Amino acid sequence: MTEELLETPPVPGPFFRFADEAAWLDAARAAGFMTTVTDDDGNESEQLQAYTHNHAIDVVGVITEGGEWDEDGNEIEAPTTLDGFHINYLGDLPSGWEAFEVTPGSPYRVFA
Repeated sequence: MTEELLETPPVPGPFFRFADEAAWLDAARAAGFMTTVTDDDGNESEQLQAYTHNHAIDVVGVITEGGEWDEDGNEIEAPTTLDGFHINYLGDLPSGWEAFEVTPGSPYRVFA
């Protein structure tokens, strides 16, 4: 069996940045990615359907950079929080999501 080499390595992404978690949840609901589940006590809650045969969603959330801590875990220098609430997504692009797509130079996290 011979191994085929790719001429161009696959590009990670797409990556999305929403204004905040509430904006992300609104977009997820509009795309039909949220469902209501009921626990054994009859309590209902929303749940993200992150992995289906049509899509995969990696909720990265808020991203921070830097920061410094001492050996006991005490913060010496606070990390910097990047703008937005971040999502990695694979699948057909939901309507309107083009406006939220970003192309980071060094992605924080990618699908493996």
